[in-house]
Amino acid sequence: MNGLYGYVRVSSRDQNTDRQQIAMHEYGVADGNVFTDKQSGKDFDRPAYRRLVRKLKPDDTLVIKSIDRLGRNYEEILEQWRFLTKKKCVEIVVLDMPLLDTGRGRDLTGTLISDIVLQLLSYVAETEREFIRQRQAEGIAAAKARGVQFGRRPKERPAAFDEVRRDWEQGLLTARKAAERLGVTHKTFLKWVSKDLPGGKSRGLSPAEITYIEETFGSH
Repeated sequence: MNGLYGYVRVSSRDQNTDRQQIAMHEYGVADGNVFTDKQSGKDFDRPAYRRLVRKLKPDDTLVIKSIDRLGRNYEEILEQWRFLTKKKCVEIVVLDMPLLDTGRGRDLTGTLISDIVLQLLSYVAETEREFIRQRQAEGIAAAKARGVQFGRRPKERPAAFDEVRRDWEQGLLTARKAAERLGVTHKTFLKWVSKDLPGGKSRGLSPAEITYIEETFGSH
């Protein structure tokens, strides 16, 4: 008897799979035959997908909610589609696009229509992602031009920083001990003092610390 399987994917662990799970149930896929991944489509090292592919046999049917569940871009979607239909000889049902049901119209015309629609949808999906990335980049550039700061807010120096720095400059403290006294990491302390040391390579920095500052923050 041919198997009926479903594949569900969301791009982060806090996203809900209910909509896709309900669609699988309504199509008749048994709960035990639904494979779910909660991670991005950066690559195909997805554990549930790998288990599913190993389980699929010729003439089994794979059900997915939408074509983008198979990959993150045009090339990956086509690659997986061809792998599943040509090498694994599996039927694929795309619930959001009945034209892509490979179990219908197995004649040459039906297969041709399915392949054309697949390539068109994959191209459109990839183009839309490119547009989104372009709009995001433009938005970030415009925000930076307005003076908007991105990233983590710089850590503020504690009130005791000046005193601890003086002890460090006088050789009373190592950089690591100074960092411990301020309750920050060695890296953070080096970053702070690097901003106050115009050419100050004789201010108590070890050769390794000097190299670290020059490579990480530039020569000061």
